[in-house]
Amino acid sequence: MAILQERTYAQSGGAPGSYSNSAIALPQQTGQSSPEEQQETAAKIARAMRAGPIEITRGATVAEMDHRGHMTVLRKGSNGWVCVPGNENRVGDPPMCLDELAIQWFMDIYAGRSAPTNKAPGLCYMLCGATQHSNDTPFDRTSPAIPIGPHWMVLWPFDAKHCGLPTTVRDAGAWIMFSGTPYAYLHVCGDPWDGNEYSARDEARWTMQCTKARTTHT
Repeated sequence: MAILQERTYAQSGGAPGSYSNSAIALPQQTGQSSPEEQQETAAKIARAMRAGPIEITRGATVAEMDHRGHMTVLRKGSNGWVCVPGNENRVGDPPMCLDELAIQWFMDIYAGRSAPTNKAPGLCYMLCGATQHSNDTPFDRTSPAIPIGPHWMVLWPFDAKHCGLPTTVRDAGAWIMFSGTPYAYLHVCGDPWDGNEYSARDEARWTMQCTKARTTHT
C-alpha cells in the first residue's frame, strides 16, 4: 500500500516491492490558483527539472513530496520518472529526480522500515547537490548538515569492503553512503568540489544552489 496525501492507494500490477506510475494514483492539484500561486508552482517545476539530465526531466512527472513521502503532482509526465523541487531551507530535502524503484527506496525510509523492499536497483539524480544529516544512517534527523555536491545514486545494497570503495563523504568519485546498513548505496559525486574528503571540522565551501540543467552525452 502506498500512502499519499492522507489517502491510501492499493498497488496493482508490477513486480513485488516496486512502484509504478500506473499503480500509484498521485493526487493532483485541483481548483483555480492565483497568479502568485501559478508563479510559485512554475518556480518549483523549474527547480525540480534541474535535478536530473534534461533527457529525463523533460518527460518526468513533477511532484511535491512532504516529510512522510506524500506526493502531490504539479505536472504530469509520461516516462516513469518523478522529479521533486525539495526545500532548500530544510536539511535532507534537495531537488531530486527518481525512477520508480528509487521512489520505493525513499518510501521505505519515510515509513521507517528496517530495510528497503525494492527488488532491483533504483536510480536517483541530485544534480543541484544536497544536504544530509548523516553519512551513517538514513534515519538521523538532528545532526548538523553535511553539504554534498551534485551527484547521482544507485539505490541498492552495496558492500564497501567487497567493492573496495570508501565510506566517507568526498567531492569527486564514488563512495558508499550508510555503509554497513541495509540502506547502504552507491553515491557518485562530481564537481564543483576539488577532490578533498569532507570532515565535520571543515567549514562548508558549497551551498545547495540549483545549477543549470545538464545534458548527458552517449
